[in-house]
Amino acid sequence: MPNPTDMISLHRRGLLKAGAAAALGLGAVAARAEGRIRIAQQFGIGYLLLDVVRDRKLIEKHAKALGVPVVEVEWSSISGATAMNEALLAGSLDIVSAGVPPMLTMWDRTRGRQNVKAVAALGALPNYLLSNNPQVRTLKDLGPKDRIAVPAAGVGFQSRVLQIEAARVFGRENFKRLDDISVSLPHPDATAALIKGGSEVNTHFSSAPFYYQALAANPAVHKVISSYDILGGPATFNVLYTTQKYRDENRAVYKAFYNALVEAEQFVKADKAAAADIFIRVQKSRLDPALVRRIVQDPENDFTVSPQRSQVYADELFKLGVLRNQAASWKDFFFEEAWSRPGS
Repeated sequence: MPNPTDMISLHRRGLLKAGAAAALGLGAVAARAEGRIRIAQQFGIGYLLLDVVRDRKLIEKHAKALGVPVVEVEWSSISGATAMNEALLAGSLDIVSAGVPPMLTMWDRTRGRQNVKAVAALGALPNYLLSNNPQVRTLKDLGPKDRIAVPAAGVGFQSRVLQIEAARVFGRENFKRLDDISVSLPHPDATAALIKGGSEVNTHFSSAPFYYQALAANPAVHKVISSYDILGGPATFNVLYTTQKYRDENRAVYKAFYNALVEAEQFVKADKAAAADIFIRVQKSRLDPALVRRIVQDPENDFTVSPQRSQVYADELFKLGVLRNQAASWKDFFFEEAWSRPGS
């Protein structure tokens, strides 16, 4: 297992790289033209399908098949939905990625204007609420002295999922109860704190590969609840989304991108070991290759473009007042190319 210090160092170098990429991207907005697509992804194995698309040049392949012989594909790495959303609305990025709740917030706030919707899912992967406090076995055991680490307290994927469960456990009027003991901390830092112990941060809502590492490194670390438990089963973690304008003005390239994602899914399902190797190569990852393969092969992790239980997020966040608009179906917040495949 990588040293937690190495994990933190890699993460911070990634943030610096992402900041530079974002700064370049947020310059003068160039006029969009068919034959160009600018994609931003975040960090982690949840973005494996994009790594496969990039490594195997699948956008270029499918664009050529659709009559676009040359397509300019630009890739950026950015940490956090806020920076993604700002760049998307500014026209500096064409396709961005984040958890389902941040995407739904954009869909909700841009209806009738930019009309942001999801392009495709990136997979159903659970997040685990971990704790090294032996007294914490359920949400009711969390007290004022406990601290829950999440990437974006109050607004990110992890916080929104906790709000859904808090409403169920403590009553809808108390859905933000756990926000009071939540702190914003990047996954590598939170993982290091959990493994080491002795920190005020004794609980972490963790994504892969971090929960695998924490559970293996410290026997005191245990799972309290999974996002799958909260959402009723396997549920989409991250999605790709864009504006109506980009899709309408770039139909061929947009379709090529969607087709590339479908092929990437097929590749991962057919050869998970090769897909794990692609992740390591594209991300220049220092993770143990055996761990990466274990994660890709874990039956809990389904790398698929088909949305799963995305409607659950929409329904629950609407009930809590986080969303102003109610979605009648998952198809309300996905562009129609995704409708050809099963979804929920």
